[in-house]
Amino acid sequence: MQLLQIKPVAPIVSAAWMTAICAVDAAAQEEEPAEADPPVEERVILVTGTGLPPSPASPAYDTLELDREQLVSTGSGRIEDALSSVAGFQQFRRSDSRSSNPSAQGATLRSLGGNATSRALVLLDGVPMADPFFGFIPFSAIAPERLSNVVVTRGGGSGPFGAGALAGTIELNSADLEMLGSYGGHLYLNDRGETETAAHLAGSLGEGFGVVSGRWDRGNGFFTTPEAQRVDASARAEYDSWSVQARGVAPVSDTIELQARGLVYDDRRTLRFEGADSSSSGQDASLRLVGRGEWQFDALAYVQARNFTNIVVSSSQFVAVLDQRNTPSTGLGGKFEIRPPTGANNVLRLGIDYRRSEGELYETAISAFTGAVNERRNAGGTNSDLGIFIEDDLVLGQLTLTAGARIDRYTIRDGFYTARNAAGVVLLDETYPNRAGWADSFRGGALFDAGGGLKLRTAAYTGLRLPTLNELYRPFVVFPVTTNANAALANERLEGIEAGFDFSPSDAVSFSVIAFDNRVKEAIANVTLDAVTRERQNIDGIHARGVEANAGLDFGLIRFDGSIAYTDAEAKQAGASFDGNRPSQTPAWVGGATLSYRIGDTGRVAATVRHIGKQFEDDLESDLLPAVTTLDAYVQLPLSRDLSFVMRGENLTDEEIVTRNQGGSIDLGTPRTIWFGVKLGR
Repeated sequence: MQLLQIKPVAPIVSAAWMTAICAVDAAAQEEEPAEADPPVEERVILVTGTGLPPSPASPAYDTLELDREQLVSTGSGRIEDALSSVAGFQQFRRSDSRSSNPSAQGATLRSLGGNATSRALVLLDGVPMADPFFGFIPFSAIAPERLSNVVVTRGGGSGPFGAGALAGTIELNSADLEMLGSYGGHLYLNDRGETETAAHLAGSLGEGFGVVSGRWDRGNGFFTTPEAQRVDASARAEYDSWSVQARGVAPVSDTIELQARGLVYDDRRTLRFEGADSSSSGQDASLRLVGRGEWQFDALAYVQARNFTNIVVSSSQFVAVLDQRNTPSTGLGGKFEIRPPTGANNVLRLGIDYRRSEGELYETAISAFTGAVNERRNAGGTNSDLGIFIEDDLVLGQLTLTAGARIDRYTIRDGFYTARNAAGVVLLDETYPNRAGWADSFRGGALFDAGGGLKLRTAAYTGLRLPTLNELYRPFVVFPVTTNANAALANERLEGIEAGFDFSPSDAVSFSVIAFDNRVKEAIANVTLDAVTRERQNIDGIHARGVEANAGLDFGLIRFDGSIAYTDAEAKQAGASFDGNRPSQTPAWVGGATLSYRIGDTGRVAATVRHIGKQFEDDLESDLLPAVTTLDAYVQLPLSRDLSFVMRGENLTDEEIVTRNQGGSIDLGTPRTIWFGVKLGR
């Protein structure tokens, strides 16, 4: 946050927009005034670059905040690694955004996944980040050093964009000029010769500020294939990703500020075999107008242009058999929220939001034996959601009550699938019926301050998620298993309750426990049909019950942060062979803890232990992913006021992390990796 006073200033060069900003005296000075003018109170403009503050009842829900120190001092330097310190957060696979297929990077909470699509709503400065076609999160484009904090709410939500918050909400908030400083960056090298480079320039923009930042990660990677299973065609998990972001914040008046952000990124990876290349790219832009006067409001509009490519290589012939050469998609939307002046003890939120996703796939099926084209396929469609929401928080002394509702008008339309042979002759041409409907969602909670730092809370909620274009229209192959799409998929619905307490007798101690019971009806899962075929289907549901606990101790130089979760999750489908089994890729136990020691203003030494319980690759629980415990470390030693030496360690005990197991065909996660380099700035 930056506090600025309007008064004559000298010219300032803004690194963010490369524009010269000049301010001049508003009135000429008289040579010798007869008497002193009365003092004039200077206007003060508060420029934050954030949205509206959380409502009083936000703590009634299971909310956890990660501060900047936690985000930038992980062993890997990845945002998904930082998010993993929240027990219950998971991606579909255990690998991060350097060694997984981008389409497998959905984010979920509380074991409410049945496939790789995101069931948690991920917002960057209020903008939904999920890919419009696939629903995955482009984690490689979200640099932790650009952020001030992350707020994770586990459990359903019915506020802005609530139609995507089936399992919870992950809010990523960008850092301001005061936090970033006018310049900064780092250059790290690891023991495999891979590099991570980042830099930013920031400066005043009149009474606001602007920031330009960039990051580039590249490396030859490691062998995800175990040594005993490698062949001549086996390849390292090579990666090359970059992103550039520009962000500006400027006051429109004393109480209104305009925020603008643009993001461009490109991410390329190779997995398992030579030629098995994938890419994801995007260009995002957003405008946000935030009013902090008597009538508070938050208006947002965004547009996203994304693309994805992928080549599938046969695990027996080691040649390309499927070229998913182009998957362009467009996402656009916005919201408007207003908070009328209803008194000091009441916060009323009224709003409307809209999201639209449109995309197509273009892919070519190739013979593994002749290299000839077998089929050319084209499929796609359009999804949209228009939501109206209301939420009211009422503070009654020690008791805070909250209740909210939203209604969504959704459409699933223009769906099609076409297949042609090499000569262009149509083999299959299907169009799917347009669908539309209304869906309602509710949530409510209570927070009671019992005194002595003890707060009791309870909440209940429902939620909604539309199937993605990917789930509806795009089959995919993780050789030799093909997973078919399903254009008839219905919406997922969530019903949940939870209760717990927070205990914080001082600023140095915090502890919380929450018990929850969540049910997803019509859950979309990858259902096994035979040894080499699966299909996306709505099953009766996923029932997840569990307990989450968080602890924090901060004694100045020494700090401890810990989180653990146990979830008893079951897939439900009467008469099915998987009825009662755990959903795919879902562990019962997850947890982690970080112990750190501060050195001066910028130095830090930290060690992180994480545990992931056993998981199963498939819904039949036939292929096991063993439990694993890893140790990471981070060391930052100041060399001068603005320069530090940094060392990081990933998986220091070199545990074998199994990320995929299909009938004994194994993929592995990150082995022991040591990083070292220099960091400039804060």
